[in-house]
Amino acid sequence: MPDSPNAGPPVGNRGRYRFREYHVTIVADSLALPTYQAVCVTGEDSNCGATSGALLAPDELTHWIAEHCAQSGHELYEQTHRAVVRAEPGAWQ
Repeated sequence: MPDSPNAGPPVGNRGRYRFREYHVTIVADSLALPTYQAVCVTGEDSNCGATSGALLAPDELTHWIAEHCAQSGHELYEQTHRAVVRAEPGAWQ
């Protein structure tokens, strides 16, 4: 029985592929302020869900977490740090 024309390469045929690396440097954008946010994830059946909203300083976030903890007794938080960054392309190697 002849091979199908769409059968693909024969088994045992090997090729060598070389991939070049593209180097890039990530730099924080000095014109955009980073933001910090926390969400309370304390709870057995579901998370509390209280959120700090976007804050501009880590100290403000720490203050919000401390205040929420004092009021609710909740101890688990998911913290997010967001920043605008710029990729500065390097050279192929």
